[in-house]
Amino acid sequence: MTIRWKPVVTGVILAGLVGGVGYAVQQKLAPQAATQPGRPPAGARSNVVAVQAGTVAREDVPIWFDGIGTVQAFNSVTVRARVDGELQRVSLQEGQLVKAGDLLATIDSRPLQAQLAQAEAKKAQDEAQLANARRDLERNMNLKEFASRQTVDTQRALVAQYEAQIRADEAAIEAVRVQLNYTTITAPISGRIGLRNVDQGNVVRASDQSGIATITQIQPIAVLFTLPEKQLQAVLAAQAQGAVTVEAQDREGRRILDTGSLAVVDNLIDSGTGTIRLKAQMPNDPQKLWPGQFVNVRLLSTVRRGATTVPATVVQRGPQGTYAYVIKDDQTVEQRPIKVARQEETKAIIDEGLTPGERVVVDGQYRLQPGSKIRIVEPIASAPGTTPAPQEERRHDRQQREGRQPS
Repeated sequence: MTIRWKPVVTGVILAGLVGGVGYAVQQKLAPQAATQPGRPPAGARSNVVAVQAGTVAREDVPIWFDGIGTVQAFNSVTVRARVDGELQRVSLQEGQLVKAGDLLATIDSRPLQAQLAQAEAKKAQDEAQLANARRDLERNMNLKEFASRQTVDTQRALVAQYEAQIRADEAAIEAVRVQLNYTTITAPISGRIGLRNVDQGNVVRASDQSGIATITQIQPIAVLFTLPEKQLQAVLAAQAQGAVTVEAQDREGRRILDTGSLAVVDNLIDSGTGTIRLKAQMPNDPQKLWPGQFVNVRLLSTVRRGATTVPATVVQRGPQGTYAYVIKDDQTVEQRPIKVARQEETKAIIDEGLTPGERVVVDGQYRLQPGSKIRIVEPIASAPGTTPAPQEERRHDRQQREGRQPS
């Protein structure tokens, strides 16, 4: 009888022990659960959110159209020999800046000088024959009774023949002189010389396609770029008002390389890409633009006077559209719908919803909801290109990662 009750008593004792341990654990964990971040105990005061604030401003805002383009030279000339001969002297230096008319190279002119002497001698010979023919004609005309009419006509034709021959000699002399001028090679335009293709002592020919070198005009210089076709009318309207400012920026869009003006709007829209080509002229002084270089382009279409502006980070987006958190006098926030006219990297233009002078939340919105209590903090210096977060938020996040209760 005693043996049968022993297992039952043992089970009751074990159940009591398990229940006691469970109750103790529950009592120990209950305070921790009640103080977990994001789950405040009933009746506790809402946390104050640290944010950065800004002021709604009224200012004149330039409206820029952004495009991409390449730098092109207005003029580029391949310097070629125009006569055949040995390249006796090369005066140009690779990379040299030259002006139109500067001496670049000379070709051996001795063969052409010999041709010139030969042509001049031929002319002298024909002039002597012409003089003799004129004397014979004059003699025959004076001897009217002894010279037949046919003899006079024949002599007159001979004089005309020699006169024509002399004109041909003069043309031949001029042709040789032109060829002689070609032995002196000068710069046809002002610009920068590229790499030299031929060295001194080589024989160059007028038929050579590679030429001696290439001169590229770099001041002024052109920038060819594209814009969406929907912006064409605004560009044309700006052009009708006067010179349109165009900026060329580096590949990262951080530094302005040069500022010029719009020169040409193409007469055809590319139907495949839906873009229009434009060309701007840049002074390129100093020479920061190089032919073939890729650049970011900004075209100033207009200036919006008295626009309502806020930092771009003020604008938030949700299921109902764009909105901003407006700071009220009691240091709480109001979620207010806004209408954004234009938003760029650092600034947004607001058409409706905000009034100049109002305070708005610039950073820290992700922890806010309508009516949240806020505390305004100054931004912490951060690495370039990053957005600083409020100090309180950073400390709160660090404590959560470390498993500590925020103070």
